[in-house]
Amino acid sequence: MSLLARIILVVLVVDALELAVVELLYLPLRVGAVPFPITILLAAVSTPWLVRSAAELGGPRGAAALPLVAWVLAFGVLGLGAVGGDVLLPVDWRPVLLLGAGMVPAAVVLGRALGAREGRGRCAGVGVDGDTVQLDGPSGYRE
Repeated sequence: MSLLARIILVVLVVDALELAVVELLYLPLRVGAVPFPITILLAAVSTPWLVRSAAELGGPRGAAALPLVAWVLAFGVLGLGAVGGDVLLPVDWRPVLLLGAGMVPAAVVLGRALGAREGRGRCAGVGVDGDTVQLDGPSGYRE
């Protein structure tokens, strides 16, 4: 992993931490008397994007999971016990949706990224139907 890729990975992890803070702070947002949890949508879009961006950098397999791990840790630490004993999570349905919207899509993207990376390493071997597969250049496979 190059130095530039490592710097970008650190920026992605810091972005995940900052997004977790913003999402937790704006989770109790209300419009009038109605809850308006717009940060759930923000988590559903931003967390998978961070994981995909980290996976595209290459490097160790676990590097793609770092933004997701940072987001979950920030959610847990700040949501359950912030500085001074304040709790940022309201006691209703919104924290559960925020956690699910941040984790599930990012975990799907992470699984796809790790599966694609693992599949890239196997150029020749046994195919799905039992035939031997031989690499036919960078564009595909030949039987």
